[in-house]
Amino acid sequence: MVNCCGLVTVKNEQVPLKSIAVEVSVQGHVATVSSTLQYENQEQSPLEAIFVFPLPGEAAVCRFSAKIGQTEVVAEVQEKQKAQEQYDDALSSGQQAFLLEESDESPDVFKLSVGSLPPGEKASVSLDYVTELAVQADDGLRLCLPAVLNPRYQPQGSDSGSGGSAQVSSVPAGSVPYSLSLSAHVSSPHPISRVESNCPLDPLNYLNTEKTQATVSLAAGHQFDRDVELLLYYQDTHQPTAIVEAAQASAKPGSLMGDPVVMLSLYPEFPKDVMSSMTSHGEFLFVVDRSGSMECPMHLGSGSQDRIGSARDTLLLLLKSLPMGCYFNIIGFGSSYESFFSKSVEYSQKTLDEALQKVKEMRADMGGTEILQPLKHIYSQPCLPDQPRQLFLFTDGEVGNTKEVLDLVKTNAGSHRCFSFGIGEGASTALISGVAQQATGHAQFITGQDRMQPKAMQSLRFALQPAVVDISVKWNVPKEVSVTPLSPPIRVLFQGQRALLYAQLTGESSGDTEGSVTVKYSLAKQPVENQLSFILKPAEDTGMTVHRLGARTLIQSLEVEEREQDGEKEGVKEKVIELSIQSGVSSAFTAFIAVHKGDGEALQGQLLRRQVAHTE
Repeated sequence: MVNCCGLVTVKNEQVPLKSIAVEVSVQGHVATVSSTLQYENQEQSPLEAIFVFPLPGEAAVCRFSAKIGQTEVVAEVQEKQKAQEQYDDALSSGQQAFLLEESDESPDVFKLSVGSLPPGEKASVSLDYVTELAVQADDGLRLCLPAVLNPRYQPQGSDSGSGGSAQVSSVPAGSVPYSLSLSAHVSSPHPISRVESNCPLDPLNYLNTEKTQATVSLAAGHQFDRDVELLLYYQDTHQPTAIVEAAQASAKPGSLMGDPVVMLSLYPEFPKDVMSSMTSHGEFLFVVDRSGSMECPMHLGSGSQDRIGSARDTLLLLLKSLPMGCYFNIIGFGSSYESFFSKSVEYSQKTLDEALQKVKEMRADMGGTEILQPLKHIYSQPCLPDQPRQLFLFTDGEVGNTKEVLDLVKTNAGSHRCFSFGIGEGASTALISGVAQQATGHAQFITGQDRMQPKAMQSLRFALQPAVVDISVKWNVPKEVSVTPLSPPIRVLFQGQRALLYAQLTGESSGDTEGSVTVKYSLAKQPVENQLSFILKPAEDTGMTVHRLGARTLIQSLEVEEREQDGEKEGVKEKVIELSIQSGVSSAFTAFIAVHKGDGEALQGQLLRRQVAHTE
């Protein structure tokens, strides 16, 4: 079943979304994205519009408001069922209401319901989210504004029935009836070298001589036919940094929002002698999505390669680069799965030539995207002695059962590292990033030819690095300050790859008191230690971005814990709801609700429902 249903309107008239304006504020490695969506009801009857849209999987929605005429209503976070009931009650009593909720199946899909818009009325909806920027193989920081929500394949008999399921409407690119404008303000502790994009940009405008602040905008006339990708390049990106953010003045001291929060960007440096003894062992299993959707182009536009072609090119490059003496196999999957070899074979010129020939003949001809079965098969096979198993997963990520897949991957993470490749635009960030995170690997997104090679080689280099074990984090702060970690324990470290840590700081410290964090781990049986010092005094006026990202990190850890315990552990869901409401950050168990009371007049006429279209 594919959750995709064309452009649904009663008379096939244009949908009521008119324009989207986006403002981005980047601070070093994190960003706040503010989107304003303009609606207009051109019908003769009151209207309910439903807009399903993608967000980055790790983003935290932190503000939502609606403006009708001159009146603005700011939404509040409530427990999900309560919010849904309040929305339905408002509509049935003729009031205008807005509901924003996370899809039950995947945390990177949101559903916005805009209810009871009178005929001829305009409304604007504003949505803010905060997100971390992923470090790319060439040290650029990537911000992706998803414009494309691919239809998600829902395997037969999957847990996620229609309850809470996000129905996706899509239309051919180029006929999307709304416009997009985007402007970004970038500030960094290090000078900004350049900003690049897959879409035309106006020239970068520096705001100071140090080049640590700049603005940049999307050129006019954006065709909404692709995800918008911004790549930010700073000088000295690899310097470890710490940001201490002041508490929210109105919040209770001792609560998450009422205490300062620190965000540390760590770049572990491994000893040179260890790095020179890179492993040549390993069993490399390449798991390739061959479902029908992999035939689609990488992005909408002329001359684009198809996704299976991109996966083939990436796989050919990786196969040619494997070390002699390792073992490998290739598994293709769709509605079923098949292996190139009955079991993993030793890497030699003969087996390489055989595999290269089969890869060149590989097609997207295996039906739907059933990713659980091949993974279960792999996990049931015994590992080879002294050959650590590494999975390389290639998919366009169009699945509806993301949470089930992530839970399976996490259960087997002890013996299976996983490196994931999201192929093409609209790939599910929740799936691609989530698989790598749960299986202590690394995620890459390949959206075009230009950056495929360095990304593939970086993941292979990471896979050949010895696994870092026994990781511990020790905070050193004055005795009057206590530290509550918000991030889950670090489970994976790679040479030169950033690790972000969040922690709540409770208690008073005087003046420029220093704190530090020490990360200890074992690498190729050698103990290693990295340390970063920071000033405990909060920086002036940094907004609440770090607090919200810290809250989101803690919420996501608790959501995973709640799923693993199958809701049996007391108080986890309640803690998520309390944290979500206190921080104003979205979760799986809460929703944003705004009700505009208006003048109390019930709206006349039958309520129509519209699905707002996406690019396919």
